[in-house]
Amino acid sequence: MAINLNIQADVINIRTDTSQQGDIFFVDTNVWFWYAYVNAGFSAKSYQLNNYPNYLNQALSNGATLTYSGLTLAELAHIIEKTEYEIYIQSYNWLPIKEYRHNCPRERANIVAEVQFTWRRVKAIAIPIDLTVDDATTDAAINRFKTQAVDGYDLLLLEAISRAGAGQIKIITDDIDYSVVPGIQVFTSNNYVIQEAASQNKLVVR
Repeated sequence: MAINLNIQADVINIRTDTSQQGDIFFVDTNVWFWYAYVNAGFSAKSYQLNNYPNYLNQALSNGATLTYSGLTLAELAHIIEKTEYEIYIQSYNWLPIKEYRHNCPRERANIVAEVQFTWRRVKAIAIPIDLTVDDATTDAAINRFKTQAVDGYDLLLLEAISRAGAGQIKIITDDIDYSVVPGIQVFTSNNYVIQEAASQNKLVVR
């Protein structure tokens, strides 16, 4: 079944866009995953491994600013462990994730090293956006949840970047969910989002 997207964001195709010196981008977790994690190719598509890292490098060369949130680490560590687990069970016998986590010390040490390496790469080229997860933040996230079909991580990340005071929110992401959020700019290489945005007059050329 096709996903019905009511595009509310301005969508920019990163394959044709040229980043600018004044741009301040929030980089979504999966984009960091494809940019910095050694084994990202195990589950990623070729366009994800090529287009997003290329755009990040172009943005850095053009003097744009890349940002992340501390919440990015939680999600990044989760998907790195999940990927390493899937690589492991493809080569060996299946076992529950909890056993993999606690009973395979070499694997655990490798995951820790991969997360540390990936996070160092993120911090080397981007700056943090501070987020305090207090009642005001969670209340705002719940209000957003009523009208915008994004997941729990994204609810808090949207609050983080909206409170950073960096002007219009620019997100580099492959996630279709961000496209339904009004008042932001979504920089993407996701063909489905780009096609839907074009058909709904929400595709922007800068």
